[in-house]
Amino acid sequence: MQFRTLLYRYFFFGWLFQDVNRGNLLERAAAWRHNRAQARWLPTYMRRWAGCGAILYMLGLLVEWAMGTPALSVLFYVPSALSVPVNAVIGAAWVGFKLLPAPL
Repeated sequence: MQFRTLLYRYFFFGWLFQDVNRGNLLERAAAWRHNRAQARWLPTYMRRWAGCGAILYMLGLLVEWAMGTPALSVLFYVPSALSVPVNAVIGAAWVGFKLLPAPL
């Protein structure tokens, strides 16, 4: 597998899930069960994004304090801040898979 495919799969979880809007009733139910089973990986993705966000934030602090260039530290602070809404979306999906009933 190519490195960029592995990198994509390391950070983005869409490849784990199936479309529950496709197929007949039994196929949709099977897709929902599959997706609920795959939801166990979502906390792992949350940890990855939180860890990368923390590392990028620390790099931003290091660049800002050590080099004294706040403009350059933006290259680290912005991706760090973007990890927060990504984690919110992953968390909402995880809670949805755990609490919501199966669609009909």
